[in-house]
Amino acid sequence: MRLGLNMGYWGAGNDAANLELAREADRLGYSVAWVAEAYGSDAPTVLAWVAAQTERIDIGSAILQIPARRPTMAAMTAATLDTLSGGRFRLGLGVSGPQVSEGWYGVKFDKPLARTREYVDIVRAALRRERVDYQGEHFVQPLPGGPGKAIKLTVHPVRDHLPIYLAAIGPKNLELTGEIADGWLAIFFSAEHGRESLDLIAKGRAKAGKTMAGFDVVPTSPLVVDDDWRAAADTVRPYAALYVGGMGSREQNFYNNLACRMGYEAEAAECQDRYLARDYAGAAAAVPLGFLDSTSLLGPKERIAEKMRALAEAGVTTLTVSPVLQDLERSKAALRVAVDALDLAGVGS
Repeated sequence: MRLGLNMGYWGAGNDAANLELAREADRLGYSVAWVAEAYGSDAPTVLAWVAAQTERIDIGSAILQIPARRPTMAAMTAATLDTLSGGRFRLGLGVSGPQVSEGWYGVKFDKPLARTREYVDIVRAALRRERVDYQGEHFVQPLPGGPGKAIKLTVHPVRDHLPIYLAAIGPKNLELTGEIADGWLAIFFSAEHGRESLDLIAKGRAKAGKTMAGFDVVPTSPLVVDDDWRAAADTVRPYAALYVGGMGSREQNFYNNLACRMGYEAEAAECQDRYLARDYAGAAAAVPLGFLDSTSLLGPKERIAEKMRALAEAGVTTLTVSPVLQDLERSKAALRVAVDALDLAGVGS
């Protein structure tokens, strides 16, 4: 199992600290640094900036939003970042959610599975530098009856195969991820509850005639080092409440649904009720301790090592850590503790 760093969203006043965390992760031998986007900073600009100021660590989008770009533009961006970074880019994609897709991008959130399949088909063809001629339900290019013609990408990515990851939570999306992607970007992954998700991914792999060998399982886990793991959990509460309570609408919140599937239906409902009523402190307090503990790395080094060992045994291949809501020095120290914990767990690669 390797380590990664999730820097989250840029532009929240923590940019210099996030860059220093990427440099520290690079020095420590972390495998990859991921950057997210929603409706603030875009990921590619930040990734280019990070790539220019690091040496060995891979850079990855977690995620590039599918409704934000035509698939050929996503391929152009991926190829450019791969060349600028010297072959260090990993392309993470996801459909986002209905509020962002329709409210920010003006793209109807319908048939996300079919849309994702077509999108990845086109991105892969473009990155192989084939002439893109695609007649799908959601994407048609060149447009028929006009002056357009099938064109191929002029930029050569450094690698012949640029890895594509998908962010997925729902059962059908997980199966699709196994079928068409090289890796899975997971959130709130639990060693105790993750087997069902990995079984669905394996089902998709089998559909494509593949095994789980070489497939990268990449959850993001909040990381807080503290002798008192319960106090560490309190640091993560606002982050978890944002997702379980506030991401999406009352009718469609993928993270809330995930918490329900993990057995926290009543607590998830309370968290959402409080968050949507703007009682953010109450929403954070409603997140169950068991949910926080099973989906985070909390406590002293030895306890974190135990969690890492369980995650590796559950099938995680790249453990991405997020030192959420902590100052720079405490976050850097946490990254160093994670390296020591991985060594103590004996599951590093």
